[in-house]
Amino acid sequence: MSPSMGYYGDTAMKKIQGGGVCGGYDVPDGVDIRGRYDEEFAKILTKDALIFVAGLQREFRNHVKYAMECRKDAKMRYNSGGLPGFDPATKYIRDGDWMCAEVPPAVADRRVEITGPVERKMIINALNSGAKVFMADFEDALSPTWENLMKGQVNLKDAVNGTISFHDKARNKEYKLNDQIAKLFVRPRGWHLPESHIFIDGEPAIGCLVDFGLYFHHNHAAFRKSQGQGYGPFFYLPKMENSREARIWNNVFERAEKMVGIEKGSIRATVLIETLPAVFQMDEILYELRDHSVGLNCGRWDYIFSYVKTFQAHPDRLLPDRVLVGMGQHFMRSYSDLLIRTCHRRGVHAMGGMAAQIPIRDDPEANQAALELVKKDKLREVRAGHDGTWAAHPGLIPAIMEVFTNNMGNSPNLIKTMKREDAAGLTEEDLLQIPRGVRTIEGLRLNTRVGIQYVAAWLTGTGSVPLYNLMEDAATAEISRVQNWQWLKYGVELDGDGLGVRVNPELFGKVVEEEMARIEREVGRPKFMKGMYKEACKIFTRQCTTLVLDDFLTLNAYNHIVVHHPRGSSKL
Repeated sequence: MSPSMGYYGDTAMKKIQGGGVCGGYDVPDGVDIRGRYDEEFAKILTKDALIFVAGLQREFRNHVKYAMECRKDAKMRYNSGGLPGFDPATKYIRDGDWMCAEVPPAVADRRVEITGPVERKMIINALNSGAKVFMADFEDALSPTWENLMKGQVNLKDAVNGTISFHDKARNKEYKLNDQIAKLFVRPRGWHLPESHIFIDGEPAIGCLVDFGLYFHHNHAAFRKSQGQGYGPFFYLPKMENSREARIWNNVFERAEKMVGIEKGSIRATVLIETLPAVFQMDEILYELRDHSVGLNCGRWDYIFSYVKTFQAHPDRLLPDRVLVGMGQHFMRSYSDLLIRTCHRRGVHAMGGMAAQIPIRDDPEANQAALELVKKDKLREVRAGHDGTWAAHPGLIPAIMEVFTNNMGNSPNLIKTMKREDAAGLTEEDLLQIPRGVRTIEGLRLNTRVGIQYVAAWLTGTGSVPLYNLMEDAATAEISRVQNWQWLKYGVELDGDGLGVRVNPELFGKVVEEEMARIEREVGRPKFMKGMYKEACKIFTRQCTTLVLDDFLTLNAYNHIVVHHPRGSSKL
């Protein structure tokens, strides 16, 4: 359908009129809900809300399909020996002196942001945490089961209305919002993920349009009054690879604003630069979203995953142990520096990366050492010019806030004071430099242990998992998976052990067996037998040993958590 046609277009309008009852839900024509019926969910899946989501799907689905085909074309180029780089055709955008729209006063100060899934207790604790922003996540920190997604929408609606509360029966404790709370951003899923519990015109809905559409439809008016000071809602946008995908989001925003009658530029979004191709299109991405942008963020864990995925056919670009691929690596530091320079040149925030550490309650010494590492990382970020940063746990917020405040003073951000013109000379070679470091059997073991445990949790509905004193989400599991795959494919030598052992299927099989035994010891036999560790092991092992690398762990495993209910059934 032509983007120039009306919101629904003539054909779409005919499809939307009418409708009926589907599985207990009152749906417009062409919409089929296959998830469980629940009275609370029905308050989200109203006919008007579904008309809104279906309209977005019908207008933009062909654009999204084309964007996904373009990803495949780029992958073929990289797999044939090509490298990502700056596009000569858009040099005029990179060289231009344009600016993004002015940052709304409500989100001028973002020095510490906390992230987490859209679970009820998490939302309350995060909004009360003392952070400036809470990013509520439908993406990497959430397992996208029907229950999680719909309860998440209910929770966010209650949060925006200020009525959210939670009674913890185990602790006999009541949770509710403080008077002073963080600003709410919402991260929908990436363009590539479907929502297979909702079909529109016979095909699964686009996951991010469901997440965005339902949230926006129900909350835009209340949010602009309570949180946005006339702006909003606010979003984080994940997994984009180029400005074409940013243009789709911009068009979605404009269409949504027009449909509900709010000013163009009300919706604001920060884009995560978490794919290698996107780092060469940062100016172009901001340009496409210039009326709706509030900056870019260093999604550094996914960025490392993307480095491996982009260079899956390049045996000269093998990663060392994942614990060695930090911001000290030249390609990572270059990415951060260029992001800061690009954002500040265009008048928007340059957000730093995630501190995934969680408090080590039973070892004060180890806890203090971990906290010192976090503070060192955050000091590097603020001195480089980042306007704010991410934390995974409320316990880190005071220390991180202190680091940023001590180095920013009374200024809400560093947009005008840290231009980083020294980063203007960064080249494609800087951004692609091969990371240095050794590979060890312990690196292979850690990848395997973390990957299997994460998948096991994800299959049972948990997308944010504490493992070995870090809060792991899909991004860190992805690094584990693709690194194992890369090492197996090229039979790398584990040169950090002094043994000269090469990674092969036999060694990997032995590691999997031994790590499964270790997981069972660590979690205990009852939990191990009750959990989905064996199923997770099969999925993770297959993804590590497949001839052709799967694009996303979550996309491949998604069918394991889709549950279709017969129409009219409300039973779990």
